[in-house]
Amino acid sequence: MKKKTALLAGVVLACGWSQNVTPVRAAGHVWTPQNCGEEPAAPAVDVSSVERYNASVDKVSAYQKEARAYNSCVVRSALHEETAISEDAKDRITFVHDSSAAVQKRIAANFEKLTATLKAGSTRLQKAAQ
Repeated sequence: MKKKTALLAGVVLACGWSQNVTPVRAAGHVWTPQNCGEEPAAPAVDVSSVERYNASVDKVSAYQKEARAYNSCVVRSALHEETAISEDAKDRITFVHDSSAAVQKRIAANFEKLTATLKAGSTRLQKAAQ
């Protein structure tokens, strides 16, 4: 009995007692992991007798194993999506940066051309006025 009590205490501390599963929401969107199946539901714990307590410890242990496997899948799925988003953002940032740099180069070239034209015209007009 002491071993199962210690196990249950550890499981409770590791997993928490929350049985309300809420999908993650951000800006009105709900994210769900791909190819992970359904999130395992935390079992009800019955401590009304030794037999029910022991059965609850077994259920919690099984839940812990399933939840850890599910959590690993969620982490892999999230990492995959985050990497794809990051790569897309990187590509978009590069596109915007390159486009902005091209505009700046065109404007700089226009300034140089206009300045050179005005300078040449000023020199020509000053010589003609003498």
